[in-house]
Amino acid sequence: GSVGTPYNLAVPSNLPLMFIPPDNPMTVEGVALGRYLFYEERLSGDNTMSCSSCHAPAYAFTDEGNAVSTGIDGISGTRSSMAMINLGWGQSFFWDGRAATLEDQILRPVRDPIEMHETWTNAMSELQADAAYPDLFNAAFGTSTIDSSLAAKAIAQFLRTMISGNSPWDKFRRAEGTIPLDAQLGYELFKVEGGQGWFEVPGMDTMVFGLGGADCFHCHVEASGLFTDEQFHNNALDPEPFADLGRGAITGDPFDNGKFKVPTLRNIMLTAPYMHDGRFATIEEVLDHYNDGGHPSTTVDPFMKFTDPEITLELDATKRAQIIAFLNSLTDMEFVENPAFSDPGPP
Repeated sequence: GSVGTPYNLAVPSNLPLMFIPPDNPMTVEGVALGRYLFYEERLSGDNTMSCSSCHAPAYAFTDEGNAVSTGIDGISGTRSSMAMINLGWGQSFFWDGRAATLEDQILRPVRDPIEMHETWTNAMSELQADAAYPDLFNAAFGTSTIDSSLAAKAIAQFLRTMISGNSPWDKFRRAEGTIPLDAQLGYELFKVEGGQGWFEVPGMDTMVFGLGGADCFHCHVEASGLFTDEQFHNNALDPEPFADLGRGAITGDPFDNGKFKVPTLRNIMLTAPYMHDGRFATIEEVLDHYNDGGHPSTTVDPFMKFTDPEITLELDATKRAQIIAFLNSLTDMEFVENPAFSDPGPP
């Protein structure tokens, strides 16, 4: 039979229904356990680091403005810590999509030698010997025998509760409030094809009419309210050969080289620096990159149509200010400051 109290997940009306895996139904007890585990430093080799070390509420669940994160042995990774926002709708996880499920994603940083550098066996035996954890696992899963798959399930349940859908923009979209005119104009720019006049789209037998917009919507799809298409794109950051093959290293398909997962734009103004390697310190640098068009390469996305040095997206100072005002309207402080997501202290 089922164990625990069913968890009632409140999803804002402008977000889709969330698929919950049948083998990990959400319970109040499972979510509570997952929250303890998210902040549990015994999951790391020297008991100094938890998930929250690189995904801290104060930084919108990223790593304190660091371009890349440093693990317990002082070794830096090569990629930027991703924000934990609306992961329950994720189609794949990590910048290269190497984990298909949230549960699988959670298992990896613990045993990664440059991250938390611990075996799950060690971590679980430490928790097994703790006074509180066996009872918490029993309440959540009906067994006091602790193992990594149950720990991952609990953390996944907690992460699925981390829903951001109450930014000023959301309230504006649901007609519950307004956002400044600049932000509304920035939202219009976000939704509109970039450039002026007709453009050839590389790799596509088609012409596109540019309407002077900012061209953001192709990848940061808004229809779902998620501001990502959950796909992988080469956004012209580098010429070939790529230092980091991204998705290509996982699939082995050269057409995937240099492609990385599209992050959500939600809370983007809180999660600098930007890109998979944190190369851009500010949102202005990101807009510079898209305005100038970046570097051509064989796998560059067709919608990066300004890689020609002669043409730009023509984002002038006014348009930039409007786009930034729109991005600011996606900042959801209720999410960041939600006490339900904060450190509960030791169990």
